Amino acid sequence: MGLEDQRDVETDVYQPAEDSHLLADAACENLADADEGSVVLEVGTGSGYVAGRIDDETPAREIAADLNPHAVRQAREAGLEAVRADLVAPFADGALDAVVFNPPYLPTDPDNEWDDWMERALSGGEDGRAVIDPFLADVGRVLAPDGSVYLLVSSLTGVDEVVEAAGEHGFSAAAVADESFPFETLTVLELFR
Repeated sequence: MGLEDQRDVETDVYQPAEDSHLLADAACENLADADEGSVVLEVGTGSGYVAGRIDDETPAREIAADLNPHAVRQAREAGLEAVRADLVAPFADGALDAVVFNPPYLPTDPDNEWDDWMERALSGGEDGRAVIDPFLADVGRVLAPDGSVYLLVSSLTGVDEVVEAAGEHGFSAAAVADESFPFETLTVLELFR
């Protein structure tokens, strides 16, 4: 679904789409045996759909975060513990057992941007990795030693390039789910040390 299609649905908060369902399924499956006291953060929660699924289907404590204040409000209205945050910036070192992220990944022409909340939810910059790269640079700081990251990546963004970038930050990667669509393949990567 392109920017234009999403734009007709909702202008301020990203609503669940195929990528959300794939990420939620993979995260819930992989976190089903999480310890009762473990803490999972969903970065870029949007509507709170993925965080809500994790909260309902796993024993972990789920925290939803988003830069968009409209998304934080919507997630709170859905009963989630939600905070406004730029990626993982406000979280303490080693505080999280898992981080789940469906990042903005669509490659976008810089001359054709709307500069609104939906743009920020979808646009990954020219190479699709404008948000993924800074996330990978900082997420290791907030993870517990045996923590994992569940990151959704599109073939439009370049899965190999994301795996390589993750490796530069000390992570190994394994594909834990994928689904093909006419214009792209979506892959959920588990990143671990």
